[in-house]
Amino acid sequence: MTTGGYDPNKNPNDGNQSPQDPYSQPQSPPPGSYPPPVTPPGGGYQPTGGSPAGPPPGNYPPPGNYPPPQGNFPPPQGNYPPPQGNYPPPGGYPPPPGNVPPQGGYFPPPPANDYGAGFGGPQLSVGAALTYGWERFKNNALVWVVMVLAAVIVSLAIQFIFNIPNSSVVAALGSLISIVVSYLIQAAFIRGALHEVDGNKPAFGSFTQFTNVGAIVLTSVIIGIASSIGLVLCVIPGLVVIFLTYYALTFVVDQDQDAVSALKSSYGITSKNVGPLLLLALALIGINIVGAILLGIGLLVTVPVSLIASTYAYRVLTGRFVAAI
Repeated sequence: MTTGGYDPNKNPNDGNQSPQDPYSQPQSPPPGSYPPPVTPPGGGYQPTGGSPAGPPPGNYPPPGNYPPPQGNFPPPQGNYPPPQGNYPPPGGYPPPPGNVPPQGGYFPPPPANDYGAGFGGPQLSVGAALTYGWERFKNNALVWVVMVLAAVIVSLAIQFIFNIPNSSVVAALGSLISIVVSYLIQAAFIRGALHEVDGNKPAFGSFTQFTNVGAIVLTSVIIGIASSIGLVLCVIPGLVVIFLTYYALTFVVDQDQDAVSALKSSYGITSKNVGPLLLLALALIGINIVGAILLGIGLLVTVPVSLIASTYAYRVLTGRFVAAI
């Protein structure tokens, strides 16, 4: 027996190894019920040795869906309702302010009043044309009556002066001058009627506010020759020429067109509006016949009314401005 220290006779594996197997490993604990090892949440691991280690102290969110972190992140893929408010449609931008036609089209014509105001005015009405001519005339009757009287006096004076000499050459020259003056008088009346349709009361000097005298004379000469040939061959072709070229001088005075363009423009609107223009022409011829029956005095009224009414029709059919009465 020894008292402490090292005992050479003692087996070092006593209590841990069986005496029969000096090289065996330490035995597992005896069978029985043991509590399961504690596993920390979040996939932690069990450290070796000691008691099972739990998660570090702190507040953890419960399991489930979490809001995205704060910041500017692109939205997830998918269909989402559009945000509230006035936003431009996809693929475009709101139109800039001002009169800009919508994409892919044009502005529709604005509504017109009973007298053809606005672009693309109403269909020509004979009653509206006559009413317009009368209303505009009576508001400026004195100027129109004086201008008609002046035109008659000038025409008669030219014929009288050139018929005094007994000479065919002078008579022919007088006829030529008389024709040219009649063309200019007609253009002057058209200019005055355009002032009325524009909403202005023409003064005496307003009737001669045109500078394209050459185009006026050339257009009138072409119309005169063509209509004369038509009347000589047959009355109907001559009347057709007069009807189709009626607005040629109006295009020259109002839009400063040359003779050829004015003739084409007149043919364009008259050939496309034969019905209403023919009715208007018959109505104007009728009121001038009534004016002539009254010893010609009625022509001082019916001629200006006819001029303004026909100019009103021109503006309506061409979609140009017509002032309200």
